[in-house]
Amino acid sequence: MRILKNVSIAVLVVGYFIAGANHFIHPQGYILIIPSYLPAPVILNYLAGFFEVLFALMLIRPKTRKVASYGIILMLVAFLPVHITMLQNSPLKVGDLWVTHAIAWVRLALQPVLMLWAWWHRE
Repeated sequence: MRILKNVSIAVLVVGYFIAGANHFIHPQGYILIIPSYLPAPVILNYLAGFFEVLFALMLIRPKTRKVASYGIILMLVAFLPVHITMLQNSPLKVGDLWVTHAIAWVRLALQPVLMLWAWWHRE
């Protein structure tokens, strides 16, 4: 079980680090999917990227892993409006990718799985 948990945490660290960095590398794709009723989409995009990178790095150390796990869960809850808006507006083009209605549903349904995954690493 220890090996599985170590591999799992490594995948989370790399995944959230890359996802967070991508907010800075390709901001337009993210800015376009931020719901119009939310203010300052550019700032929200960069904050999302910053926190994804921060939580990824915090997952590395056991002493900060619990805070990172709960931070990721809260962040994923905060991202739900984006996924709901993507579902409502699908199909849509995000950067070079087409998000179909089916893909938007999968992305929305994946959020609780990602929350549970982060929760698994809280200790």
